Amino acid sequence: MPGKEQLRAFIAMELPVGLRKELARIQNTLKEEGPSPVKWVNPENIHLSLRFLGNIDGNVISKISGAIKEAAQGISPLHFELGGLGVFPDLRRVQVIWIGLDGDMERLSRLQKRIDMNLVSLGFMVESRPFKPHLTLARVSDRAASDERQGLGQLIISNQFKEDYRFNVDSIKLIKSHLTREGAIYSIISSVNLQE
Repeated sequence: MPGKEQLRAFIAMELPVGLRKELARIQNTLKEEGPSPVKWVNPENIHLSLRFLGNIDGNVISKISGAIKEAAQGISPLHFELGGLGVFPDLRRVQVIWIGLDGDMERLSRLQKRIDMNLVSLGFMVESRPFKPHLTLARVSDRAASDERQGLGQLIISNQFKEDYRFNVDSIKLIKSHLTREGAIYSIISSVNLQE
């Protein structure tokens, strides 16, 4: 039997409204340093990604939701605080600018591993890259020159501020991503609450 439509999806934790405002403020601080070949992520679209799924068949949605629910059993809401700024892959070849997290990292990693292992039984490959929790603030344009990327690295080094901002996350979402010329439009497919 043919599957339902294909959709692009990922598993993530949504952020509180107050934190989105704080991230917008941090982005604005970095933007004031001058024009750069960067596409800033809309604060409304910033989330804590646990697993990118890519294109999936609509008929596996309920199984993925079940895998998330099973992984979340016994895990209570997580507490975090904002860490420092960072980049991928390194300060000389900046492609992504992000802000790190501190707090319940061990429980978050355990939750992410459980989700990963539950997805293996549904035919997904284990993620090859190690899980590095972060909130993406910006992506660098493919057209950016080498010296522009290094300049962004210097900007990040010179802005090593640490925000004293704490927040809680109490649910995991399966999110559909619809790509448009204006950027991605996200819609929640399912949600699982964290509780003891």
